Amino acid sequence: MNCRAAYVTVLKSSLENIKSKEQLSLVLQQAGGNPSQETVNKYWTSQTTTLNFDDFCTILKKEKPATKTELLKAFGKIDTDNTGYIFHDELYKILTTRGEKMTRDEVSAIIKQADFNCNGKLDYNKFCELYMTTSEQCCKTARDKLEVDSRLRQQQFGSQAETSSEGITLPVSKPSPRISRKTDHKQAPTKGDSKTPSRPSSAQSCKGSTSTTISVCASSNRNTIEPDTMKEWPCAQSKGCFYLEDDGEIISHKYKLHLPQRSTVCITIKPLNIRQVEGKPCHWLSVDTVLYILKENETQENLQLVSFTDQQNKETFGWRGELGSGIYWLLPFTTGCRLKKAKAQITREAKLVYRGEDGELALTKEFRATLLDIFETIDLDGNGLLSLEEYNFFELRTSGEKCDEEAWAVCKENFDMKKNELTRQGFMDLNLMEANDREGDPTDLWVTLLSLGYNKALEMTEACPFVIDIYAEKCKPRIKAMYLEAGSWQLNRAVCNSVVNKGEAKVVDGCENVTVYTYKAGRRITSVIENKSENKVIIHVNNEQSKNCLSNRGLTVFAVEVAPKSTMISQHVMPLNEQEEWLYNCVHSVDS
Repeated sequence: MNCRAAYVTVLKSSLENIKSKEQLSLVLQQAGGNPSQETVNKYWTSQTTTLNFDDFCTILKKEKPATKTELLKAFGKIDTDNTGYIFHDELYKILTTRGEKMTRDEVSAIIKQADFNCNGKLDYNKFCELYMTTSEQCCKTARDKLEVDSRLRQQQFGSQAETSSEGITLPVSKPSPRISRKTDHKQAPTKGDSKTPSRPSSAQSCKGSTSTTISVCASSNRNTIEPDTMKEWPCAQSKGCFYLEDDGEIISHKYKLHLPQRSTVCITIKPLNIRQVEGKPCHWLSVDTVLYILKENETQENLQLVSFTDQQNKETFGWRGELGSGIYWLLPFTTGCRLKKAKAQITREAKLVYRGEDGELALTKEFRATLLDIFETIDLDGNGLLSLEEYNFFELRTSGEKCDEEAWAVCKENFDMKKNELTRQGFMDLNLMEANDREGDPTDLWVTLLSLGYNKALEMTEACPFVIDIYAEKCKPRIKAMYLEAGSWQLNRAVCNSVVNKGEAKVVDGCENVTVYTYKAGRRITSVIENKSENKVIIHVNNEQSKNCLSNRGLTVFAVEVAPKSTMISQHVMPLNEQEEWLYNCVHSVDS
């Protein structure tokens, strides 16, 4: 939404191209960024003539706006005494001699602002507050303009294009914590990935449409996935979590599965039903989950889609079949229909710490209960202890850094551990120490909680913990969490391939090179568009006749641009109310 809003604030529509370096800088500013000249020059070289909307989206994914935490950390390196202030003389020297040098007039303009300057010093906490407020206001202004203009609101361009080659590259280890900048090291090769991106200016020259209607009765979705006989089979289990980023992107754990020999297996995934605090809603239990199973080949360079969990029993999705011996990747996925940015206003802020009668800091009962839930989620193997590996997934998510063996040894000296693993009490004491380090200021604790999907009322609204179970008839399976990262193009292509392989195919009337595939799995319907032509096509999608439906796009009418010789996800749809009948009626049309 921010991406589209920023683009159409500067340009007339998503179909218009960025034609100058100045326009690129302006659009990035409207998206809440403050791009340096070096950043702009990286994407607008001497060979660049235009950038389109897809290129802009690619740039935004790579160039994340600075967070308040990052800004404060940068100022903290200058303010070594932690006073909260920087003298103007020192600021002049740094800003005019280091990095992308500013002029004295530019620095003077900063220090003349009364909001965050006094007595020859800059209050960088206030500066950061104003910086973030201004950045957020830019985004809000752009979104507001989009909301009031129905014509612009119905445009949704940007493709997440997938190439059509057979293999799927192995995921790379790249953490994606909310408070640090993140980049996706491996993406589907599109024109927008180069320094001089461009797209063919000519679109597919044809007109036509295709309509798909699916009526679904209200159902309890009770199918037998795990027969009683299977309960005697050797089993492996691991927990994980989907986390929602500020830009709407979803990241999750990725796993390796090792099977010593060929065996019939049953693999399931479902939301993790952790302890429910009375009176608090459990938003994540209604989130859809699916697991894609991919085989690692001999060269370990490509992954091949084997299958996915398409059978549903209530909130559990499963797959049963035979797998040969070897290494498999398990990639969790959720559509984003239900795991999305919360719109509800929070009326209260929970208290995290307090001082007892003795003056000592303590954690509140509500915060302790939340920490126990967090511990349950990040204890991936469920043994009631946190290994260094498990703890580092937590650290990468919340701080972007890892704890090394030396630091872990220090933890062992100061906090309760068993078998070199952190206990629940040790985890509590670790958080209490953080509160003491800040003399009761809960700011850093809130950074941790928000990055884990909690709101200020300590409700988990932007995360979904899940649990994976693997049963194998003839051998002991082993599962290990490898990464915590965005799904990127490997997962998107696995989704596309699964729909193309199992879905109903309809060629768009009058456009023989454009096919729409639709597949229903349990309570989820996914449509995929394949463009076999040499030109891009713009597909208009209309869901106005659908009833009781919820789309991951968040729009009833939108448009997508499909690159030449590519396949992309059109949308995911789920019932708004599962207790009622729902009707999926979607028209895909080409008009160019």
